[in-house]
Amino acid sequence: MTKTRLLALVTAMVLLMTIPMTVSAQKAPPHVIVGTATLEGATAIEGTDVSAWIDGIIVEAVEVDANGVFTILVEPGDDESYAGKTISFSVGGTLADESTDWIQGGGTELDLTAGSAAAAATTPATVTGTGADGADGAPGLPGRRGIQGLQGETGATGATGATGAIGGSGPAGASGADGATGATGAQGAPGATGATGATGATGAAGAAGADGSGSNVIGIIALILGIVAIVGVGGVFVTGRRS
Repeated sequence: MTKTRLLALVTAMVLLMTIPMTVSAQKAPPHVIVGTATLEGATAIEGTDVSAWIDGIIVEAVEVDANGVFTILVEPGDDESYAGKTISFSVGGTLADESTDWIQGGGTELDLTAGSAAAAATTPATVTGTGADGADGAPGLPGRRGIQGLQGETGATGATGATGAIGGSGPAGASGADGATGATGAQGAPGATGATGATGATGAAGAAGADGSGSNVIGIIALILGIVAIVGVGGVFVTGRRS
């Protein structure tokens, strides 16, 4: 069953349950039929009529929607019963191949197909209004059943239900993966100069110097030559003054 047809059937069944309880107890609940109508091999266009027939008389008629879906309620009148009778259907005035037995308070899904040669040959004539008396004085056929009354007003909204209990805490989730290593930080500023360190230990003694005896001899000779030079200069100076 398609979503559209299912919704139509559910809506019709809900409508049945909303019929006021003040309806006469002698009036039986209707039979709801929901389906798709096909005419001449194609889905019936929006507005095509679908009629329900019992004993050659139209007992209800509706129009299909844009999807060719119809919902029809077949309801007997007061002091009347359709128990044990068969419901025939026509689509756009052409008898459909399908039929179903009337069920008190029933709900049926039934797709209708109309337009075959056999069905067209046996299409019942539409009956509207009260027929005229026949030549032999017999009464005419009864007129078409009136349209079902409007649905009653929607009842008041019920009270809000109590709030449900709060559920318990769920288990702790797994630990997340370790994050990636961060980038190296910038180099810090140079530190302050540290205090002067303590004096280091005395180094090892150097190697002994070479023998200085030769140098002493040269020094003595130089000293003697210096003295001689001084004496000579002095003698020249004294001689010069005397003269």
